[in-house]
Amino acid sequence: MSAINPTNVSDVLGDFRHQQGGAGNGTNELGKNEFMELMIAQLKNQNPLEPQDNGEFISQLAQFSSLEEMQGVSRSVDELSSQFRSTQALQASAMVGRTVLAPSQIGILGSEGEITGTIQVPASTGGLRLSIESQNGERVRQIDLGASEAGVASFQWDGKDGNGNALPPGPYRIVAEGSYPSGTEQLATMVSANVDSVSLGQGGKVTLNLAGMGSIALSDVEQIN
Repeated sequence: MSAINPTNVSDVLGDFRHQQGGAGNGTNELGKNEFMELMIAQLKNQNPLEPQDNGEFISQLAQFSSLEEMQGVSRSVDELSSQFRSTQALQASAMVGRTVLAPSQIGILGSEGEITGTIQVPASTGGLRLSIESQNGERVRQIDLGASEAGVASFQWDGKDGNGNALPPGPYRIVAEGSYPSGTEQLATMVSANVDSVSLGQGGKVTLNLAGMGSIALSDVEQIN
């Protein structure tokens, strides 16, 4: 009677990977079915005179249990991710038609005949000034807002030039400046804009498409009205 050569897990695993590689699938990943097949192969090929140690066998069963548990966790994470993306899509669709406050130097003068927004004032200033420029760079209105403490200052332009004439709808550049001992400093502005549509990109990133102002990430929005 010929002796049975003992085959350990490493030998069986190596043969399995060699066969997988020869099949041309280029993967070294092991699923729970393959894991069980390896364990059965090990039991079939072990030396009956030197059976596998119980502790080692239990350890392998624990590995199998961990593998199956991890696969279950992975499926749960995928399901949660899918539900999260669906929820984001529903929430994003509710943004259409709303007005948001977004960082921009461009404001859209619409049918309501005004542009509103805020100015970020880094330090107290004795003179806060707002200039409105047309598309060709011509200054059509200048508004002196007076002294302002550090923080956020609101502004509103009624869509009229310095002589009280209503200007045509369209985009206008908003330039805010503060007077300081070191000189005049241009300040950041936030402008109110209408949300025309919403895009849900890869990874669940929500992008708002603003009327006449292009796209902006939802995370960059300061306020939703």
